Amino acid sequence: MSTDDRSQGQSDPAIGLVAGVIRLAIGWVFLWAFLDKTFGLGHATASKDAWLDGGSPTNGFLSFATDGPFKGIYRDIAGQGWADWLFMLGLLGIGVALMLGIAMRLATVAGALLLVLMWSAVLPPASNPFMDDHLIYAATLVLLTLLNAGRYLGIGRMWEGLPLVQRTPWLR
Repeated sequence: MSTDDRSQGQSDPAIGLVAGVIRLAIGWVFLWAFLDKTFGLGHATASKDAWLDGGSPTNGFLSFATDGPFKGIYRDIAGQGWADWLFMLGLLGIGVALMLGIAMRLATVAGALLLVLMWSAVLPPASNPFMDDHLIYAATLVLLTLLNAGRYLGIGRMWEGLPLVQRTPWLR
């Protein structure tokens, strides 16, 4: 383990391994959502509702499941083409970045923003006055970035060595 890793609070190699596994798991959550909504794989999205077959990945949830103070805003954007594209590109970009361990800062900001928006679509959460899994995932993304989790079980270390990434810190 390098001195740089120890200065980042990683004195035990197991921390990097566990951080890498958690990063892959959360990355898969985003990537799976993209795949299921795109192709209608039948888990959360029926094949007839696939994005490729003209379905809207935002319409169902935002039209019928939203609740709370922002319900009207979310229902107004439900099924809008721009919302579908932003949502799907976000799921794909965040999922791929996390799976590969690249652009962790950007993936964390985008992922945390998407998760907080999803949390705010159903307020209050069903089983707690304010806390739910979306906020926990968002906080976990921040922690993974602070732990340099992209370097473990991913290509983050190689990514960070690219000249463009070295010149542009937010791409790390």
